[in-house]
Amino acid sequence: MAYIDETSPNSTKAPTETFLCLHGQPTWSFLYRKMIPPLLASSHPRRIIAPDLFGFGRSDKPSTDSAYTFNFHRNSLVHLVTTLDLQNVTLVVQDWGGLLGLTLPSEPALTHRFSRLIVMNTSLGTGQAPTQGFIDWRAYSNKNPDMPVGQLLARSCKVGGLALTAEEIAAYDAPYPDVRFKGGVRRFPNLVMTEANMEGVEVSLAARNFYQTSSHFGKDDVVVVCGMRDPVLGPPVMKKMRGMFKDGCWWGEIEMGGHFLQEWGGEVVGKALSVFDRKNSEAVDGMEAIDGAKSKASL
Repeated sequence: MAYIDETSPNSTKAPTETFLCLHGQPTWSFLYRKMIPPLLASSHPRRIIAPDLFGFGRSDKPSTDSAYTFNFHRNSLVHLVTTLDLQNVTLVVQDWGGLLGLTLPSEPALTHRFSRLIVMNTSLGTGQAPTQGFIDWRAYSNKNPDMPVGQLLARSCKVGGLALTAEEIAAYDAPYPDVRFKGGVRRFPNLVMTEANMEGVEVSLAARNFYQTSSHFGKDDVVVVCGMRDPVLGPPVMKKMRGMFKDGCWWGEIEMGGHFLQEWGGEVVGKALSVFDRKNSEAVDGMEAIDGAKSKASL
């Protein structure tokens, strides 16, 4: 597994907090290029870990599609966190980064390692019926086993008025020279847990229950930011997500943001740090404080 490992360049102190940034499908850690610099520019000494999931980016890519399962990916992340002995972790997730990553803090052996969350356009796979947007996306993916990844990213960002450069498009394509390298890309849409008996549902239900009943994360520890132009995991999904946390959270919107919200990463980081770095009960411009969930969120 390849991963970015960066620390605050100008700090004379050892990092006191770690940001674990998890990408989704069909991207890789390149997606976080607009978030890592502003996170490291803070006066707080920080360490950033941004892995490429197996089958993506610079990580190994098993050639057999069936090798990619929910447990395969989740177990690899558990191994990463424990092997690197990550502590005081702010978990940053989007898309499959959330489907996998949001199940980590509820793992009893890992809970103490996590202190905060930044949640962007994602969900938990608890066996719920899929939205029409997801059904359409899965159908598109299944019809395009050699998916043009760079073009897909460019089209998605264009909806929000953001134009990727030719170099950025090429970078998204770079990990996948041909169809043989896209097993992970192909598999993820069909692994989303849309039926109760699918692998990953049980651990995802346990994660949802953890967030609904535990005070491990206080309101000021959770920032949920929604790209409002995401047709798959947009406002309807994310407004349910923000109601999942027992002690509440902070909610922000990126009006022009699409599904790949890290492309608007400067805005996301600005909103998150305005909450995390605030003092006492200061108001936060552009962010809404969401009260603790009064009943279970229907994710």
